[in-house]
Amino acid sequence: MYEQLLNKEAKLAVIGLGYVGLPIALEFARKISVIGFDINAQRVEMMRNNQDPSGELEAEAFEGCNITFTDSLDVLREARFFVVAVPTPIDEHAMPDLKPLIGASTTVGKVLKKGDYVVYESTVYPGCTEEDCIPILERESGLKFPADFKVGYSPERINPGDKEHTLATIVKVVSGCDAESLEEIAKTYELVVTAGVHRASSIKVAEAAKIIENTQRDVNIALMNELSMIFDRMRINTYEVLEAAGTKWNFLKFSPGLVGGHCIGVDPYYLTYKAKELGYDAKVILSGRTTNDGMGAYIARKTVQMMIKQGKDVAKSKVLVMGATFKENVEDIRNSKVADVINELRNFSVNVDIVDPHADSQELNHEYGFSLIPESQIGNDYDAVVVAVSHKPYTQLDEEYFKSITAPKAVLVDIKGLFREKINELQYWSL
Repeated sequence: MYEQLLNKEAKLAVIGLGYVGLPIALEFARKISVIGFDINAQRVEMMRNNQDPSGELEAEAFEGCNITFTDSLDVLREARFFVVAVPTPIDEHAMPDLKPLIGASTTVGKVLKKGDYVVYESTVYPGCTEEDCIPILERESGLKFPADFKVGYSPERINPGDKEHTLATIVKVVSGCDAESLEEIAKTYELVVTAGVHRASSIKVAEAAKIIENTQRDVNIALMNELSMIFDRMRINTYEVLEAAGTKWNFLKFSPGLVGGHCIGVDPYYLTYKAKELGYDAKVILSGRTTNDGMGAYIARKTVQMMIKQGKDVAKSKVLVMGATFKENVEDIRNSKVADVINELRNFSVNVDIVDPHADSQELNHEYGFSLIPESQIGNDYDAVVVAVSHKPYTQLDEEYFKSITAPKAVLVDIKGLFREKINELQYWSL
């Protein structure tokens, strides 16, 4: 298969062209013939015009690429090597939502041919590829695994907004259903990953490796969040504590904050779901999830408490929340925990305005039920300002700016500690 791809006798297809799929498709398209498939016709048309619907890539990223963007099964049928990169979210009960993955597997199954390869990149619990996806491929194609087609798993490591750690510069974990497929898949990814590949011993090992990468970060951030709540009661600044502790060579430098997005705030639930299915309750992981999921409400309550101490009538107060995306300098609003801050403030009858230089107001309204106000409509009488996301434009602000948009005795809540030691007159608080 590798030789056929290299000689452009076979095409590689990427199914799902979001934050993960599009960069992969474009990287491969500089080396081999690629089909970029997405079920959203509007997004496909944007990419045909060298536009990234996710806002991550510039038009130049599309140049020099041998790629066909499509939503047609007939075009997809031309491929022999399929990379599935669709989202794997959780539902309202924090249970794995495999609908996108099942849909993508059904689509691939309909065009699968004898000798084809399918590689999954979507984050899943160990066993999902073999137990959930392969039976769908067999059912839809009428083929038998592994005699008629090969399957592998290579977890995505795309970090939205990160221009340094890209597909090419991060070691890629790859796996296959047997020794032959492992080698073919590894060589294919080596075409685009200059950092090299790590050959995992099995598909389940590769699935597990991905899911603990984010689970480890989640648990460590939960510890920082819990410490910040403890230190707040002691009237100690958490960031000062972390700076002091960070002088030790083996101290792990994690920070407190809101944990949202499509990875850290989601992936641990896939692992705990599978553990529960096998009769084990993942106490540490779920404890970390509980802590992190509760941070939005905690920050909102702290904001209200500080306003009351400043003599504010909460029911008549106005708060400006700056930032609504799940992290800094991206357009991605998926699983943004800023929504939890806003909802909790509104539960206290606070009048909340929200601004964000990157987020789409319509998307926010559809997903969370609130919209942005234009920057030009920012008032001068806010009782509190919550800097929720450290977008680059916000890092340039100073106390004079915040004073210009607030009423007397206002509160500045600085979730990420951007303005620590820079605020002297406003009532200031950070995690």
